[in-house]
Order: sequence, then C-alpha cells, then structure tokens
Amino acid sequence: MSKHLDLLGVLHQIGGVLALLVAASLLLLALGALGLESATASDSQRLASGVAVGAFLTVALCCLAWAGANVWVGRGLRKVRPHARTAALVVALVNLFVLPFGTALSVYSLWVLLNNETRQRFEDATAAHT
Repeated sequence: MSKHLDLLGVLHQIGGVLALLVAASLLLLALGALGLESATASDSQRLASGVAVGAFLTVALCCLAWAGANVWVGRGLRKVRPHARTAALVVALVNLFVLPFGTALSVYSLWVLLNNETRQRFEDATAAHT
C-alpha cells in the first residue's frame, strides 16, 4: 500500500500543477478582456468586458487555491504527515464533482486512504509526531 500512497501523492501534485496552468490561462483571458474594456467606447461593451474580467479573475483565484490545496495534500501524503490523510479525504470529496479526472482521482484516493493498512500507517505517523 506504500506504493499506492506515494503514487496518490504524485497524482495530487500533478493535479495541482494542471490546476495552476488553468489558473494562468484564465488570468491571461482576464487580461485580454481588460484590454477590450479599455478599447471599447460603448458603455454596454465596457460592462460586458468588466463582467468577463471579474468572472475570469474569480475562477482563476479559485483554481489557484485549488492548485495549492492539491500540491499541499500531495506533498503531505508522500511524507506521511498526520494531517494529510484528513485533508486528502476532504479534497477527494470535492474532486468527485470534477469530471472525469477528478472523479477518478477521488475514487482512487478513497480506496487508498480508507484502507486499513494506510490508516494504520498514518496512526503510527501521528504517534511518532507527538
């Protein structure tokens, strides 16, 4: 089960990097919409561009936070940190709704993290840290 735990950590880190790439592309789209906002003369076009900028920035910030959470969880899982199992279970529950890859990662996460051998390994790590 140790290999599965390490692989799960790597997969979370890869998912975090992919979410970071999505956030970067959304930030570029926000910059493009901001450029359109300054180039347009009509009030309705400025309003539409402003709404687009706000939407892109909001989703980009959410993606940045999600990327950070995934990388943090992946790193914690690979180092068998006591908090990582709980955090990974929370991330897995949210990832269930990210079709299709997030769902697959969630199912694998739940299978690995709810295994008795993995649970015992994290309990041993908790005892060692106290």
